[in-house]
Amino acid sequence: MNLVGVRFAPFGMALLRMPRLGSVSRQFPCAGFLSRGLAAVTPLLLLLLLPLSLQCQDVASLRGTVRNAQDDPVAGATVQLQVKDTAPTQTVHTDLQGNYSFSTLRGGVYVLRAQMAGYGDAEVSAVFIGPNEAKHIDLALQPVKMPASSPTQKPEFFDQPKFTVAGVTDTTNLGGHGSDAIVRTRESLAKETVSLGKSPAGAAPGNYERERDNLQTVLAHAVLAHEDKPELHHQLGDVQEKLGNSLEAVREYQRAAELDPSEAYLFDWGSELLLHHAPEPALEVFTQGNRLFPGSVRMLIGLGAAWFARGSYDQAVHQICAASDLNPSDPIPYLFLGRMQSTETEASVDVVEKLQRFVALQPENADANYYYSVSLWKLRKVPEDRASGAQVEALLRKVIRLDPKYGAAYLQLGILHSERKDYSRAISDYQQAVQANPQMQTLIEEAHFRLAQAYRQVGDVARAEAELRAYDQIAKESAQEEGRERHEIRQFVYTLRDQPVPQNP
Repeated sequence: MNLVGVRFAPFGMALLRMPRLGSVSRQFPCAGFLSRGLAAVTPLLLLLLLPLSLQCQDVASLRGTVRNAQDDPVAGATVQLQVKDTAPTQTVHTDLQGNYSFSTLRGGVYVLRAQMAGYGDAEVSAVFIGPNEAKHIDLALQPVKMPASSPTQKPEFFDQPKFTVAGVTDTTNLGGHGSDAIVRTRESLAKETVSLGKSPAGAAPGNYERERDNLQTVLAHAVLAHEDKPELHHQLGDVQEKLGNSLEAVREYQRAAELDPSEAYLFDWGSELLLHHAPEPALEVFTQGNRLFPGSVRMLIGLGAAWFARGSYDQAVHQICAASDLNPSDPIPYLFLGRMQSTETEASVDVVEKLQRFVALQPENADANYYYSVSLWKLRKVPEDRASGAQVEALLRKVIRLDPKYGAAYLQLGILHSERKDYSRAISDYQQAVQANPQMQTLIEEAHFRLAQAYRQVGDVARAEAELRAYDQIAKESAQEEGRERHEIRQFVYTLRDQPVPQNP
């Protein structure tokens, strides 16, 4: 908003509405004075109004980070800013890095407050913000202490989880719903969900055993002193995961969340369950976490990823769309939507709408343009829809302009040209997909397979067979690599205690 324009508009309209001087002279005795002095008065008025115009440009801002007692960022916290001794309040939520911001503020004295379930409020009762000042204030939330008179009182989560993680097994055959591509996407999204949480363990790679032993010793003394500390269990969970002891890790994450049901501890517990192919337990944790922390973007992302892991695409889309609405400028929910839609043959209207918003907010983002183009391509009623095809092609070419190494955009262009039976251009597109990003095995695998199909269409049998041999070799290598990765991520063996999977309200 142009604040100067807002301030000047009433005065400008008043000048336009002034009666002509001839009529003034007939109505007012001082008309002659007005006629003679208007030229002098008008510059004087402008000089008097100049300080007002400058004052209107006094736009200040306030930003900062909300952290907990362990100096970890707190995502989804509610931050309120109120002009001191007045009622109106501005409210925002912290992003995944715990950051908040208020803009277009006027100079004055404010009250700043951060709130999060499981924590006491953090408040600064007098924040002085000067005109045009860009102020930075970090806030620290402290966990709510248990009353000394009730040491056995349970924190607000649930009295006892409705599942038990009994052990681990090798992930040799996941089974479940969908094709290999869907299974790969589930695994990938589970890893990306984990990356939204846990901070790396502090020790160097060779010292994880020593750090584990030290933490276990400190925890033993703390338990004996009746001072069991959730942060120590959480740190121990990080280290156990680094050591490959996933069963011990998930139990430490669970203990940390039971002692302190903070957003961070609940999220890390849920994401650990999701990573190790326990979607029903992860759903339970993320559902309860969303109930406690409705402003947490990543809790909704975790909930969506867990639904997707169970094969419930519509439920997953619903949760991720809700996450994108909490903070529309955050790219992460849109990227999850884009990845999930890649496994579907038809696009969801809700997904198309959110990805369109992603492009509108970040028009120079290559991922935004790519995922939106694919959603439009899948939304077409018939392949012969030329108008929609032209828009898709324009978006894909913009992706390549923004990032010439974006192999998936070349691949999608090839698919588009194959639909039009323009096989010579499709062959060129597929070849560029291979050259643009030769390290992306799954993309290269599909590009070689589609090249073989395109060469057959133009009658080049020899090249078609060569491409099929390349495809078979890469597919074999990809399967071996996926097998190694699945073996490293052990699958949890768990039981559910007569508890139905949480449903959406």
